[in-house]
Amino acid sequence: MFVHYVSSDSNMISLLSSRMNFWGYSTINFFSPMTRYSSAGTRNCGRDAINEFKLLVREAHKRGIEVFMDVVFNHTAEGNEKGPILSFRGLDNSVYYMVAPKGEFYNYSGCGNTFNCNHPVVRQFIVDCLRYWVLEMHVDGFRFDLASIMTRGSSLCDAANVFGSPMEGDLLTTGTPLGSPPLIDMISNDPVLRDVKLIAEAWDAGGLYQVGTFPHWCIWSEWNGKYRDVVRQFIKGTDGFSGAFAECLCGSPNLYQAGGRKPWNSINFVCAHDGFSLADLVTYTNKHNLANGENNNDGENHNNSWNCGQEGEFASIFVKKLRKRQMRNFFLCLMVSQFVQQETRRLEVCHCG
Repeated sequence: MFVHYVSSDSNMISLLSSRMNFWGYSTINFFSPMTRYSSAGTRNCGRDAINEFKLLVREAHKRGIEVFMDVVFNHTAEGNEKGPILSFRGLDNSVYYMVAPKGEFYNYSGCGNTFNCNHPVVRQFIVDCLRYWVLEMHVDGFRFDLASIMTRGSSLCDAANVFGSPMEGDLLTTGTPLGSPPLIDMISNDPVLRDVKLIAEAWDAGGLYQVGTFPHWCIWSEWNGKYRDVVRQFIKGTDGFSGAFAECLCGSPNLYQAGGRKPWNSINFVCAHDGFSLADLVTYTNKHNLANGENNNDGENHNNSWNCGQEGEFASIFVKKLRKRQMRNFFLCLMVSQFVQQETRRLEVCHCG
């Protein structure tokens, strides 16, 4: 779950309604829970919301349920170089963000800015934040959104760290992928954080894709995006995917065995909180994000989906039966695959959109 205090993105409020962007992922305060998720709201300066979150975690633990936080350390709510001054920009713009020589922001996150994760000041901030949520709030683990950004070097980083290959005398450009990222090293060897569960979304919006190769210290798990893509292709009947599908069922040893990891380091999923839902996968061959006024430019175009013969929710009885069968096939694949399955509520209830 995502609970950091986030911007309500007033610039995204519809001019035709009072609805607000509820998606989150534009963090303002990394140490505070989002008060509108709490029945206490902002009462007692937010302290009641903190206590309510602790109660939630305690009650979950009583029932044998672990609590994972979805954390976003790849960007903040301050937008690009023309964005508002809300926090870090006012403290030290060039320390907290990846800034190009002329002052524009690097945008590996797709959200206007990129948090300068491997700067010494920033990585200490991130580690302190994670430790707070473990020691004070008692969460059991973290899923890191666009975690590949956390492997990118800050400005003028030592080139000897690129993929473990020394290049003496050279300096790296901002954002170069590092073989042993200082931040990942700090997290992996921290006496508190090394004992919680760590899950990386091992890619970013800048094209860095590290599924199977994310720096892991043998303790990091990964969102297995290759599992998602292969299973979608196989279930819809695309030729040439039977071998890759068999690997997926066995915990993707082709990705994780050589690096000293195990099947449980693969987080298998077909659908997630963003992108096509399970019902969408069997209802639409193409995305139709028209209602939000973005002219269908937002969202992923490469979904490996199949509409079972008719595009859209209104279809013949035969097509609807086929769609239900395909959804059961997806669910079965997820259940019989080693090792860790990730489901979403809308997977279970066949929610579209």
